[in-house]
Amino acid sequence: MRFLRFSIAACAICASIPPAAAQQPTGCIPSVRTDPPRTVFQCSGGLIIEAEAATRFQVQSPQPGRAIQSIALDGKGLLVELPRRRGPLQILTPHAIASVRGTIYAVDVTTSKTSVFVAQGRVRVTRRDGTDPVELNPGDGVDVSQEKRLDVHRWSRERAAGLLARFGR
Repeated sequence: MRFLRFSIAACAICASIPPAAAQQPTGCIPSVRTDPPRTVFQCSGGLIIEAEAATRFQVQSPQPGRAIQSIALDGKGLLVELPRRRGPLQILTPHAIASVRGTIYAVDVTTSKTSVFVAQGRVRVTRRDGTDPVELNPGDGVDVSQEKRLDVHRWSRERAAGLLARFGR
């Protein structure tokens, strides 16, 4: 089965939490990796969630028999792999909502903004309240903060590579 990958990464705002302190999503089997340090959760339906060391996230409980549809990310980073034919997944950050279906993308969260970058496919990004929607294509990025309007632009190769390197990619 072909998998698409997307990366969710965020800078921690608070003190670091060891990898074992990350939430274990229901129906997922964890394994610890060391280079770089992270925990990989193999979940039902082919979903794989990689939590960077000290990541703070919570899987929104799916309805019985349904796939995970939403993850709240508060700090550090996640990389998620999902089957191509899987339903949509939303990543909720303090500043933005990134909705995806079959793509590879990264989300970086700081105290003042959320940045979203798309490597493959398309991602719809809005403010946390659902306003100001924009569509991102491969190579596009957007910074979401309270002060600025959503301005889609091309990310440098260095900026994208730096984020993905945190997951050994």
